[in-house]
Amino acid sequence: MRKSEFYYELPQELIAQHPLGKRDSSRLLVLDKNNGEIRHTLFSNITGLFNKGDCLVLNETKVIPARLLGHVENSTGKMELLLLKRINDTDWEVLTRPGKKALPGKRFVFGNGILKAQVLNVVDFGNRIVRFEYDGIFEEILDKAGLVPLPPYITEKLDDNSRYQTVYAKSSGSSAAPTAGLHFTDDLLKELERKGVEIVKVTLHVGIGTFRPVKTDNIEDHIMHTEHYEISREAADLINKAKHEGRKVIACGTTSLRVLEGASDDKGILHEKKGETDIFIYPGYKFKVADRLITNFHLPESTLIMLVSALAGKDNVFRAYTEAIKMRYRFFSFGDAMFIID
Repeated sequence: MRKSEFYYELPQELIAQHPLGKRDSSRLLVLDKNNGEIRHTLFSNITGLFNKGDCLVLNETKVIPARLLGHVENSTGKMELLLLKRINDTDWEVLTRPGKKALPGKRFVFGNGILKAQVLNVVDFGNRIVRFEYDGIFEEILDKAGLVPLPPYITEKLDDNSRYQTVYAKSSGSSAAPTAGLHFTDDLLKELERKGVEIVKVTLHVGIGTFRPVKTDNIEDHIMHTEHYEISREAADLINKAKHEGRKVIACGTTSLRVLEGASDDKGILHEKKGETDIFIYPGYKFKVADRLITNFHLPESTLIMLVSALAGKDNVFRAYTEAIKMRYRFFSFGDAMFIID
């Protein structure tokens, strides 16, 4: 399957630069993956699309201020780091810019000296392993020295960093938000619970792998970067029970879906588990756990639009995207949402 098959033209003005005033006031395109039927509503009405007993799976990862702007030690040369994955108390895998200055042994300074880093080595994809030096608690230092790492297509300043965080964010570690969850409010989640929807939390720390461009013409040659995930015994048991009883399992976001599919065995059974996943889902994949998906609108030729196409059918998805563009939906992280049902 060719990368070019997942390309579409998007008017620049449809890329949302800011979140709406109310999280759940975004538009919602409802796509039936069985017959391709499309409906339009508001996200605040999503409760009406759930049935009692449905199991909604949320990714409770929390975005950290993972972008560090600083300089080369004893130099004015600028350096930017994006934290990708924690290895231990001091060492992280990071993305560096400019990479040519990030040679093994090089040292950098951030936050007026409260945080320093030394490059240990170069790893896959040109990423670096760095060792941080600091006094105190790393998370507190990072809060002072780091910035929220907004995607590059968002070019305007975010006034309230909490809007790039879900209301249920709990487990720190993401370099990007699980954006489908940004539409939920506490009241909307309570409304779902009152209806009898079972809400289950899992964790996947979103890294660069989710957003790394596909550079190979044949998508099967693309290599995903690994991301850390965790699913508790309680969460696994609840989801397994829902599947066994024939209830729908709805993933909120591609990250939640990747946990469900990556952590399940060949029979679609989930177990308590933590580790790294590099699962790459594209058309032809046979889903074992997830029935439905709440998601945003994704970049052309991205692994995310390939995943959505695997669940709903490529023709259905691109027909929905064409309709969304025609109806002037807002796209990407701060944009509108789509609910894939069956």
